[in-house]
Amino acid sequence: MAPARHDPDAYAKALHAPPPPGSPFSLPVPNSEREGRSAVYRHWRFVDQPLLQTIDPDVLTAHDSFEASVKKTPNARCLGARPWDPVTKTFGDYQWLTYSEVALRRKNFGAGLVELHKKAGVTQDRQYGVGLWCQNRPEWQISDLGCMSQSLFTVSIYDTLGPNTTEYIINHASLVCVIATLSHIPTLLKIAPRCPTLKLIISLDPLDAGERPGNSKAAILNALAADNGISIHYIEDVEAIGAASGAPMRPPKPEDIITINYTSGTTGNPKGVVLTHANATAATATARVTTDSKPTDVMISYLPLAHIYQRLAEHNFLSAGSSIGYFHGDTLGLIDDMKLLRPTTFNSVPRVYNRFGTAIRANTVDATGLKGAIGRHVINNKLEAMKLPPGKATNRHILWDRIYTPKITSAVGLQRARGMVSGSAPLDPTLHQFLRAAFGNDFIQGYGLTETYSVGLAQTENDYSTGNCGGLAPGDEACLVSVPDMDYLVTDKPNPRGELLIRGNTRFREYFKNPEETAKSIDADGWFSTGDIAEVDSLGRFKIIDRRKNVLKLAQGEYISPERIENVYLANCNLLTQAFVHGDSTQAFLVSVLGVDPQTFAPFCSKILGKSISPTDLDAIKGASRDPRVRKAVVAELDKIGKKNKFNSYERVRNVHLELEPFTIENELLTPTLKLKRPQTAKKFRQEIDRMYEESLALEAPRAKL
Repeated sequence: MAPARHDPDAYAKALHAPPPPGSPFSLPVPNSEREGRSAVYRHWRFVDQPLLQTIDPDVLTAHDSFEASVKKTPNARCLGARPWDPVTKTFGDYQWLTYSEVALRRKNFGAGLVELHKKAGVTQDRQYGVGLWCQNRPEWQISDLGCMSQSLFTVSIYDTLGPNTTEYIINHASLVCVIATLSHIPTLLKIAPRCPTLKLIISLDPLDAGERPGNSKAAILNALAADNGISIHYIEDVEAIGAASGAPMRPPKPEDIITINYTSGTTGNPKGVVLTHANATAATATARVTTDSKPTDVMISYLPLAHIYQRLAEHNFLSAGSSIGYFHGDTLGLIDDMKLLRPTTFNSVPRVYNRFGTAIRANTVDATGLKGAIGRHVINNKLEAMKLPPGKATNRHILWDRIYTPKITSAVGLQRARGMVSGSAPLDPTLHQFLRAAFGNDFIQGYGLTETYSVGLAQTENDYSTGNCGGLAPGDEACLVSVPDMDYLVTDKPNPRGELLIRGNTRFREYFKNPEETAKSIDADGWFSTGDIAEVDSLGRFKIIDRRKNVLKLAQGEYISPERIENVYLANCNLLTQAFVHGDSTQAFLVSVLGVDPQTFAPFCSKILGKSISPTDLDAIKGASRDPRVRKAVVAELDKIGKKNKFNSYERVRNVHLELEPFTIENELLTPTLKLKRPQTAKKFRQEIDRMYEESLALEAPRAKL
């Protein structure tokens, strides 16, 4: 039974409490099995209750949620940023807007936005979208909240997208207006002739710094824009227009669209995921329950707000009346921002946690002398404590968390962090436990998609298991369906396995203007096919083990799941940071392109080559990565991992190509959500793939003759 609702904060806190030690985290609904399909699983509190929609009956939209926080904590810190000082050429300390200040600005901005659309010939007889293209900053939220206040919706454009995809989104969503930073305006003007609906650009940066008349950025840019019938405005000028209009807010309804979030597809054009305010409310309620956010909490915002993961994190904080501090725009200086902000929670992705792990290991368990001895003692004690039975297992220590843990956590500005979340991709189980021991806080892993408003599965604070994403969110339900062609069956023992299907209050409405893909993804009973292969254990915890779409067929007819092999290698080989496993259909074996970690790869190469290579000498590391002896040694390491994990002979990688960071967002081989674009990667590394096959086949030819 779910607890009765009285005070929303108390209700969220009650739902946050984990199940009794040793009890399931999600449970099968009785008599819900079907042929070829597992039972339907739900959060342990909601097996026989309606799925969670909101923690407050009066809050049915994201607009309602923000309004409730403004009413409750009008003078609390809401959005903060570090201003740039042109004299000292440094970023200053955080400056804050209160909830009431943000509320006024978003109201005026929303009204001004509507006035500008009216002048452009767009009336409010229907919902329409507004493009939003910028890095994380307070104005992103002010713009988004302003659109909500007038029942408009935003269409996120990834900060790293190229002009072709940006052009596609503007045209596909028929955007009249794009809100952007000054640096993006030249790109918008360049593609404007091919974007006939675009009439308005709103700059989040000042366009006039007191220049002579006609010489300001506003005058120059508007002169260029006029050729395409576009006008450019500064955000504060739009707010002034709204204030002068006196127009009231026009709040949205639960069924209204809150965003069309374009997925960064690995192939073809991105799909527009249509999400509603009802979806956002259910997802926010789940986030509140999962993280137990409080008004005193502080967040660092740096993961792209165009990605639903960060967007939900900020919905969560705004609903709790918490504070959001934005990074200064350069991830290389993120630690400086965090040391100033000292966030109480931290959500990130495995790529960042890998870097944390490398740095913390160097200063703890891998350190020399007394420092290393103490580090190993503390970490090992905590690792052993997490192996204790449920109810007794812990990553806290009454002494070490007072005198030792703060030294570790303060180095990255997380000394106040009582909770951390990892999402977007699987986190290495060994790293997960190490960081749990090092930070001594609640560090959970979750699973969600754009199509489920970033929620679906999440671990709880009393569960110290790894390699899984926890149980069901209280607003959704899930089941597995057999995939016979990949040998994943719901009848598998000890755990059912199959494709993960999700249904519930956070599931998206449709793919925008794409009924064919919508019909493929959502069946008649409302189940969304995620494409992810999962297994569920006896405690109702789900583990993502494969991906349905990414299957290779080798020359001998064997089917291969490259992502499964990649994940095993990345989880078990500390030399690697990235992996792409490939198999040509005309070949009988696999090859791989791998990214290496300089910290661990340099000493590995030094031993193989008999010379000292520093982790900071990137040229030397690049040279070593091309040495046949080093590549052969890496293959040998992968062979050990393959044997340990019982790989079949055809799943073995026979040759490798090594680079420092082969796949990035900038070279367009990673999506903005850090997913590998497999076809594009195979095309870019075609020459290296051919070379690896030629080398390996040449070595096998003499053996064949014998």
